Amino acid sequence: MTSLTDFEKHILIESAGEILIDCLSQHTEPGRQQLKRLLQNGAVWLETCHHNGSQSIERIRRAKKVLKQGDTVHVYYNEKIQAEKPPEAELIADEGDYSIWNKPAGMYSQGSKWGDHCTLYRWAEKNLQPQRPAFIVHRLDRAANGLIILAHKKTVAAKFSALFEHHQIGKKYKATVEGVITDIELPHKIENILDGKKAISEIINIKTCIENNTSEVEIIIETGRKHQIRRHLSGLGYPIVGDRLYGAKNLQIDLQLSAVRLDFFCPVTAEKKTYYL
Repeated sequence: MTSLTDFEKHILIESAGEILIDCLSQHTEPGRQQLKRLLQNGAVWLETCHHNGSQSIERIRRAKKVLKQGDTVHVYYNEKIQAEKPPEAELIADEGDYSIWNKPAGMYSQGSKWGDHCTLYRWAEKNLQPQRPAFIVHRLDRAANGLIILAHKKTVAAKFSALFEHHQIGKKYKATVEGVITDIELPHKIENILDGKKAISEIINIKTCIENNTSEVEIIIETGRKHQIRRHLSGLGYPIVGDRLYGAKNLQIDLQLSAVRLDFFCPVTAEKKTYYL
C-alpha cells in the first residue's frame, strides 16, 4: 500500500443512491484497492437512521453498499494499525452456535474504531468453516493467551453474556510470577475494589521454582475487571513474569498468563461443558 498520513474523515451523504466505494474514492486519498482493504479491516463505519427512527453506527465492509441521504460515513486510517498482521489462533472446539478458541498472545479480543482485522472474532469469521459471524462475549488481555468463547448468533451471545453476568462460567488461569511464594495459605481469596467495582480472585494452587525464583499460580476469578489477575498478583508483591504494566522485572519474555479452563452449562443444550488447555 502507498504510504499515507493518518487521518479521520466524516462524510455526510447528501443524496440517496450513492455507492459506498465511490463515495470513499471521491472524498479520501487512498486508491480503490486500499479502500477495499480498509473496509475489510474494519476501519470504515456507517452511521444511519432506520425506518423506525432509531439510529445506529456500525462497521461496514461491503464496498457496493447503497447509501441513503443523511447517512454519515466515518473513515479512520492509521498506517501502523493497518500494517499489523494477526497471529494464528487455534480452534479448540466448534459447537456450531459457538466455538472455543486458544487466543495467542498478541491477538486482540476486541477491535477499535481504527480496525478489527487483528481480532480473534475476525480470524474466526475468515477461517471457520462453514463461515459464520462471530460475536465476543468476554475478553482476554492482548498480552495474555488462552481460552475464549465466541458466539455465532446474537441470541447465543446474549445467553453467554447472561451466564457471565451471573457468574455461571468457571474460569481458571495459570500465571508464572516473580518470587518464591511462601507466605500464602491456600486457598487464598483476594477481594478489593478495582475501578470502582468489586473484584474477587482466588489462588487455589502454587508450585514454586527456587532455581528460577518464580512460582506458578493457579487462580480462579469470580469477577472480570480490567487486568484483574495482573493487578491482584502484583498487589501481593508477586508480579507476573513479563508484565510491563504491573511491576515485573523480567521483561525478556511475553506475559506469562494463560486462561486454561472453562466450565459452564451450554446455553443451547444445557449440557455440562468443560474445555481446557
